[in-house]
Amino acid sequence: MSQTVSLTVNGKAVTATVEERTLLVQLLREQLGLTGTHVGCDTSQCGACVVHVGGRSVKSCTMLAVQAAGQDVATIEGLAKDGQLHPMQAAFREHHGLQCGYCTPGMVMSAIDMVKRHPSPDEATVRHELEGNICRCTGYHNIVKAVIAGAQAMRG
Repeated sequence: MSQTVSLTVNGKAVTATVEERTLLVQLLREQLGLTGTHVGCDTSQCGACVVHVGGRSVKSCTMLAVQAAGQDVATIEGLAKDGQLHPMQAAFREHHGLQCGYCTPGMVMSAIDMVKRHPSPDEATVRHELEGNICRCTGYHNIVKAVIAGAQAMRG
């Protein structure tokens, strides 16, 4: 059975018709064309699909699209403003916090949420908070450096 859902994605009102079993990640990628949100594992283990729903990090492969009805959803595509990367995105680039880049959107979205809750995270906090995000390329060292630098930039 299909259902119409209305939500705000990256500041724009969106209405879509979805089956009740449609995952938020499927709506974002397949219907809205926002392919920066990745699906890496199909088991909610990797964190590549992290987006913000109502200002909080959510693994979009674990949430039904209908559950996001009426919510504000932010994806990696909505972070840059006027051609300028978000400070966390810039920190990932500057500190080489990515290699293949597949996990990067989820890492960045998780990091931004973490910094909202822990404005000055130390290395232990960053490593603990990113446990739900898997990277198979970098060994995490530069990701941690990038998150700490991004947090500092976000504080101003």
